[in-house]
Amino acid sequence: MHTISDYQRYFLEYLSKKTITKEPKNLYEPISYILNLGGKRLRPILVLMASEIFGGDYKKALDAALAIEVFHNFSLIHDDIMDDAPLRRGKETVHEKWDINTGILSGDAMLINAYQLFENYEGDTFRELAKLFTKTAIEVCEGQQYDIDFETRDDVTIPEYIQMIEYKTAVLVGAAMSMGAIVANASEDCRSSIYDFGKLLGLAFQLQDDYLDAFGDPKTFGKQVGGDIIENKKTILYLKALEFASEDEQKQLRELFSLSPNDPSQKIDTVKDLFETTGAKDKTRLEIEKYTNKAFSVLETLSITEDKKAILKSFGEQLMNRSV
Repeated sequence: MHTISDYQRYFLEYLSKKTITKEPKNLYEPISYILNLGGKRLRPILVLMASEIFGGDYKKALDAALAIEVFHNFSLIHDDIMDDAPLRRGKETVHEKWDINTGILSGDAMLINAYQLFENYEGDTFRELAKLFTKTAIEVCEGQQYDIDFETRDDVTIPEYIQMIEYKTAVLVGAAMSMGAIVANASEDCRSSIYDFGKLLGLAFQLQDDYLDAFGDPKTFGKQVGGDIIENKKTILYLKALEFASEDEQKQLRELFSLSPNDPSQKIDTVKDLFETTGAKDKTRLEIEKYTNKAFSVLETLSITEDKKAILKSFGEQLMNRSV
């Protein structure tokens, strides 16, 4: 087994060979731009790691890892357009740097490129990868639609929210790990268990993202702090705040989430104060811990050596305590 930093380096080396700008420039430059903006490279690292966890060669998993990363970044381009987000990883979003039409078209090309990468696998491996990718891609779209719908609903429940982030974020993390297992020709039980582990880890990851959106350090977080508050997104913090708030606090929170002021700084500060006084901030930390521990419980059922379980557990602990 290699270290996480090793997998990241191997992937970035492979990415640098594959991201070649060609004509038409305005289609391919935005693709190269977003793929080289940085980021944690969580999903491709998990593909490579899972392939070796199950006795495969990480080199054979590089195309699957790249497909996952290309798809993930395609979804970010389109998400940023829908959210009118100005920043991604501390830099201009694609639609801000170019324009909305370019963002849509470059994103479409990335989705097709992701599918193309599976053509480098043969037979059953190709079929299994393509089948999982297709299922995952449509679930991500469903999750995004739920996310959009929730912006105009006042009755979103916590179970509904968990389902939304499961589809929008967590299934792609699960798929990344399962793809590594597929490339390594692991058993069906192992593929299923590592998928569940990844999905639960993905839920914890997204809840942590919600938390950092409000309480992260703007110097390390990379995105606009308070972006979810500006967009009136009913994240876990908002829902937990409503659950434990007084009637007056509930009324104030709902009113704040119906506003779109030109200068949102005061709104952000007031909402964050409510997240703290209602206990939502601490309750969200407990939710992050809960899903991380659920992932670790699945890990115990995997038929792999203890040292490999320790590597996966360490990775999960790092995600739970991240600041970016």
